[in-house]
Amino acid sequence: MRLMGRMTMPNAPYTPADRRPIAARRWRASHRAAGWLARRGVSPNAISLAGMACALAAGVTLAATATCPGWERVLWLTAAVLAPLRLAANMLDGMVAVESGRATRLGELFNEVPDRVSDAAILIGLGYARGSEPAVGYLAALMAVFTAYVRAVGKASGAPQFYSGPMAKPQRMWLVTAFCFCAAAAPDSSTAPLPEVGLTPPALALLAVAVGGAVTAARRLVLIRDALREPTA
Repeated sequence: MRLMGRMTMPNAPYTPADRRPIAARRWRASHRAAGWLARRGVSPNAISLAGMACALAAGVTLAATATCPGWERVLWLTAAVLAPLRLAANMLDGMVAVESGRATRLGELFNEVPDRVSDAAILIGLGYARGSEPAVGYLAALMAVFTAYVRAVGKASGAPQFYSGPMAKPQRMWLVTAFCFCAAAAPDSSTAPLPEVGLTPPALALLAVAVGGAVTAARRLVLIRDALREPTA
């Protein structure tokens, strides 16, 4: 009987587990967009790659603010649009997979790997932006990848996936987006060093991502430890 059960499992539909809780997933507009994409046969994996493309474009756009004088406002605004589009794609790929019944284990790979590339592209790009510090951009990218690594190791060890913050993917992307809008409104003052701290606003934003990422990783490690800890006799 057990053997027969194992033989029938590969034919069972795959259901993604421990999906990231996203409030926008409950919006009517989100369901309409997912339904529209599913009816047209758009691949969830293609949506994941499109989100990565948005992030790569955002990273290039952010870096270009340091080399394209006169275009700063347009470039900041473009990045401010591309970063949320990356988040939207990250939400819609899973919704379309469920809506169309095309969720697969391979989809988990497409869901995770482009996310890590996207984080690095945007944060490193902001590190090379006008008035920023590349080293802080690399540090923020490293911490973003590390928080995801901690979550993945917890899952592989048998713990639930913990998406807690304070600087999970949505928080760091919305922080970058908010800064981009501020920089577009006032490019000069938003990229000039602050006398009180000796750093520029973009470098401070990246430092907040890095420090928040360290706190997030530590918090997730505690949650994973508690979930995996065997009860004492």
